[in-house]
Formats: sequence, structure tokens, C-alpha cells
Amino acid sequence: MNIDNIKKEFPIFDEKIQNNDLVYLDSANSSQKPKVVLDRINDFYSKQFSNVGRSLHYLAVAATNLYENTRSSVQKYINAKDKNEIVFTKGATEALNLVANTLGQSILEPNDEVLITELEHHSNYVPWHFLRKSKNIKIKFAEINEDGDLPIENIEKEITEKTKVIAITHLSNVTGAVLPIKEITQLAHSKGIVVVVDGCQGGPHLKLDMQDLDCDFYAISCHKMYGPTGLGVLYGKKKWLELPNKYEAGTMATAQVIAFDQSIKFLESIGIEKIIKHEKELIEYGQEILQKNNSVKLIGNPKKRSGVLSFTIKGVHPHDIATILDETGVAIRAGHHCCQILHDKLGIPASARASLGVYNSKDDLDKLNEGISNCKKIFDLK
Repeated sequence: MNIDNIKKEFPIFDEKIQNNDLVYLDSANSSQKPKVVLDRINDFYSKQFSNVGRSLHYLAVAATNLYENTRSSVQKYINAKDKNEIVFTKGATEALNLVANTLGQSILEPNDEVLITELEHHSNYVPWHFLRKSKNIKIKFAEINEDGDLPIENIEKEITEKTKVIAITHLSNVTGAVLPIKEITQLAHSKGIVVVVDGCQGGPHLKLDMQDLDCDFYAISCHKMYGPTGLGVLYGKKKWLELPNKYEAGTMATAQVIAFDQSIKFLESIGIEKIIKHEKELIEYGQEILQKNNSVKLIGNPKKRSGVLSFTIKGVHPHDIATILDETGVAIRAGHHCCQILHDKLGIPASARASLGVYNSKDDLDKLNEGISNCKKIFDLK
């Protein structure tokens, strides 16, 4: 991968931040957008705009075809059986709420159990939480181990005859742990349990193959995959829901959907295998240099890690770390990253998180490390 050439595809990197070149390490929050995506939005609004699925004139038919082309592109990219298993939503949060409020309402009975994990983002906890009151169900948590990983045995031991749904992340947005979704799904299906996957971080960092994973639902956040904001994808097996039109009522985010087709083409032009290899090298390099930095503690040490390096510095609040780094143009996120349950488990109020995209390089991680050293000097840490 030629990172310099890839970076040139993103207009944001032409901008100066605090009079510095931008080092963007916040892609787990939201990735930057390549020019082809930005241009596609502008071209559609300027030259092709019409509402979809309604009128019969040329523009309306053309816009509808473009919209459906994206559905087909997503189907191909994630290897779904049928394009009608792809539902466009306002985001992955809405996608997960949609599953909880349709499937959950239809198959869950009082005292049934939904099994989630200590790694979950609020988006894959809160929707199930509300069912505790409305349906009188129970939520159980599979525990992580000391490395921040989730062995399949920790899932298996929590399953009972009352377990009806396992709702689980594919890739933790804090520890970077990649969970064994295929094996978890095989275990769940052997016991008649439905599997719902939060794929917000899996989408940009992993090869997606719904036939191989065999999960029942998979939620994707498009703005984390170099696509527009305000758009998500819910993959669902046809046997569960009447898809997709039933869940795409009203005027959809037409320009965003059509532009997301360019995001997929952008990823395909690089190749997901190359992206995985490149990001693996960066993660290993980042771990190596940060572990040499005294006072820095990496969050988690999972067997398989991707996309994310979260850390703390003893004696420095993560918000201060992020503020000091920002002064040199290094953008990271600080907080509990919508994973308060995990941070409570770890006994910390927040963490600093550097997260990767296709445009990052080892130089970016060196600048991160320099910024961390600067934090330590400011706070007089050894």
C-alpha cells in the first residue's frame, strides 16, 4: 500500500490543524472521506437529484436505480445471499434498535435471556436494556479475561435454556479484540439461539462474509467505512424479517446511500486483505513503541487485535492527553468510548484511544509517541 498516494485521496489532509499537518488517529469514531465520496454527493445533488421509489420520470427512475445499485454493492461486499437482506438505516445504532424492537419483541418472552458481553458499545446494550422492563427479560454479561479478550468458553458457560439472543461486537472499540463470531454463531445455532453482531468496527477492518460468519444480523456504520454520516446498514437473514422495504419508510438518505457505493469501490480498489495486513503491521508497531514508554499502560492484550490502541498514562487524565496531542495536530479520542460497562470493569473513568484508518502510517504512530512523551514532560513524569 502506498500510503502517500492513499492520503492524497482525502482532501482533509491538505488542511493544517493548529498549524501542523493532521495526524488523524480517530477513525474508530468516524473515518475521513475520500474525494470520490465527497464528489459523488455533490454530483448527485447538482445533476441527478430526485426522490427514489416514487415518480416515473427519468431522474426518479435513475436515482432509484443508483440507490438499488448500492444495495447490490453492499450485498456483494459482505457476501449476503440476497440483496434484499440489506436494509439501509440512519446508522448502526438504529440498526441494532431495529432488531431489538422487532425481533426482540416477537421472540422474547418473560424471563428469557439476552446474552451480551462486557465489551459492548452502548448501542448494543441500551436497546436490550429497554426490553427488561417492557418484556421482563434478563440480560447476562459474558466476562472478558485479564487480557481484555473474550474466550468462547466465557460465552458458553453463560448460556442456559432461557438464552434466546446473543448480541455481540465483532471488534471491540476499546481493546481492539477481534471476537470469534463464526465459532460463537455455530455454538449459538446448535442451541437455537439468534446471533446479532455489532459490526461497526468490523466493517472497516475485517473481511466480511455473511455466509461464513452465518450470523442472523450484522450492523454496519457507514461513516466508519469512509462513507457519509447519517447512514447505516443492517444485514438480516430473510427468514427473520420481511426485508427491506418495510424498514425503509419515507424519504431515505438517498445521496448518502448512493455515495456509499463509492466508499465500497474505494475499499475494493485497495483490497481488504492489503488493508488488514497494513493495519496489523501498524498495530504491532504501535504496541512495540508504546510499551517502551514508561507510565503508559495499553488497555488489553487480546490474541487477535485490530484497528485500536487504547491506553492510559499514570497521573494524566485522558482528556488532558487528547488536548495536549491536539496542540501538535494529533487527533485521538478520550473518554469511555460509549463503553462505560467495560471501563467500570477495568476500574478507570476513561482512556485515550488511537484508532487507525487506511491513511495512517508508522510516522503517525511516531508522532503519537512523541506527543505522549510531551504529556509526561508537562506533568513531570518519568
